[in-house]
Amino acid sequence: MRKNALNALNALNALNALNALNALVAGAVLLVLGGCMTGPDYVRPPVDTPTAWRISDQGARDLANVSWWEQFNDPVLNELITTALRDNKDLLIATARIEEYAGYLGISRSQLFPQVGLGADGNRQLGSPSGADVFKRTYSTYDAVLGVNWEIDLWGKIRRQNEAARAQLMASEDAQQGVVLTLVAAVAGGYSNLRGLDRQLEIAKATAKSRGESYKIFQDRYAGGIISLLELSQNRSQYDEALAVIPKVEKEIAQQENALSVLVGRDPGPITRGKNIDQLVLPVVPAGLPSSLLERRPDLREAEQRLIAANAQIGVARAAYYPSISLTGAFGVASGNLSELFSGASKIWQYGASLNAPVFTAGQLAGQVQVAEAQQKQALYGYQKAIQDAFRSVNDALIGQDRTRAQLAAQHQQVESLKVYADTARLRYDNGYTSYLEVVDAERSLFNAQLTYTQSQETLLQAMINLYKAMGGGWMVPPQTAFATAVTGK
Repeated sequence: MRKNALNALNALNALNALNALNALVAGAVLLVLGGCMTGPDYVRPPVDTPTAWRISDQGARDLANVSWWEQFNDPVLNELITTALRDNKDLLIATARIEEYAGYLGISRSQLFPQVGLGADGNRQLGSPSGADVFKRTYSTYDAVLGVNWEIDLWGKIRRQNEAARAQLMASEDAQQGVVLTLVAAVAGGYSNLRGLDRQLEIAKATAKSRGESYKIFQDRYAGGIISLLELSQNRSQYDEALAVIPKVEKEIAQQENALSVLVGRDPGPITRGKNIDQLVLPVVPAGLPSSLLERRPDLREAEQRLIAANAQIGVARAAYYPSISLTGAFGVASGNLSELFSGASKIWQYGASLNAPVFTAGQLAGQVQVAEAQQKQALYGYQKAIQDAFRSVNDALIGQDRTRAQLAAQHQQVESLKVYADTARLRYDNGYTSYLEVVDAERSLFNAQLTYTQSQETLLQAMINLYKAMGGGWMVPPQTAFATAVTGK
């Protein structure tokens, strides 16, 4: 009878403890909901954007929703980019960094909720459990306690931390998109450079073959006393000039293949070829208003998210001036016999609240606020500078591709004119109207012009790639989706 009464009394006390704890939690929720948030709310700073680019193309289409690299119409290039999006190590690092910041956000969010822990303890010792026994004896104690701790976010410190963590996560996602944009541009640029080098090698080998055949003829003429040693030496120098270009270009081809292999996530080695540089279709000039860069360029979005995070950290620093209030509670059981731990009459419960407030910190809190505000200024200036750099890079890329097109057209005409000049000079020499020096000059000029023209072809392709990169790229799907598709194949 007495034992039942004691059990009932303990149960009643435990119920009262839980009710009191629930009341405290409910009151805390109301305080949090009605509480303020320290620090400034983020507002995008005003940005002065140009109304137009320095160079515009009236016939340009907006290619913001196009996988721009597919416009080159080379399946090999498309496959290289797909492989790079799947296996490139820098991109994998950026993706892992997103997972890291997602974890940080989870940690920050957890602080908004009560933290519940379970503890259990058991020991055996020699002593007097009550302190009243004259003779000590050996006894055992066992307990199991469920504890709760919750810091009330009355001033918005934890919510500001959560805001900063969310912005950092979004910044990491934008950083990954920036890596994707840079990677695609690097693969496309490396491939176009490789095809340009291939063409230079073709020109050098064809020229060396032609000059080698000419040198054999000149050797026979010299042996027959038809030409002088001077003319033979001039012809030999032309042959050697073409031969010297071949190993130089071969070295550059091997280095470019190695660089491309690493970009696509492979060990250095050969790269499969697709269409030659003449067959690569030049993309159409992308269009778009200057203000659209703020949304299209991942580096600008990343810079703004860094600014948002820094802005939130000001609130975290200012909240340290105010008291922190925490609710604590515990409920458990204790017994001297393990078999009776959960059936005995001994119950443990506790609830309470704690308040901690700074009184004198010798300027520590002021210093923390100053640091946060200075970091926010740095993020703001970095964001503004990133915007200026973005506008400059787009204007530079527009001018670059426009002027390179004009240069390429002039060089094409120059090559055609030099072909006529070289044929005419050779004909005049064969008919005895001029010295072989004129032939040397004409053929050397043609050879150099052909190499220069090929280099300009590659330069124009690179200029178009730079333009798309500067404009934030063109994507058929969001970059993160494109990455996931490349990885899963779905």
